[in-house]
Amino acid sequence: METNYLIAVDEFCANHKIEISFISSLQQTGLIEITTIKDAGYIDPNQLLQLEKIIRLYYEFDINLEGIETINYLLKRMNSMQDEIISLRNKLRIYETEF
Repeated sequence: METNYLIAVDEFCANHKIEISFISSLQQTGLIEITTIKDAGYIDPNQLLQLEKIIRLYYEFDINLEGIETINYLLKRMNSMQDEIISLRNKLRIYETEF
């Protein structure tokens, strides 16, 4: 796998002044995925927004990993429900225009 677009975990941690063990614990809980190539960990750029939100919750708001997992689950569920509401509204519009 080519590492041109991946972000090295150690560089990310150095830039954000966080410990590598924190990123490892996020991987263990399933909150992020780390790609390992030649004994080095890399983060996909698509995960950066999620990872930075988690870092903010953990360090600025002092929320533990279990709390972050719960928040993440609830946000995903809320987004799913919003998508369902939009879909149902679109279906209802079909019936509103017929009368």
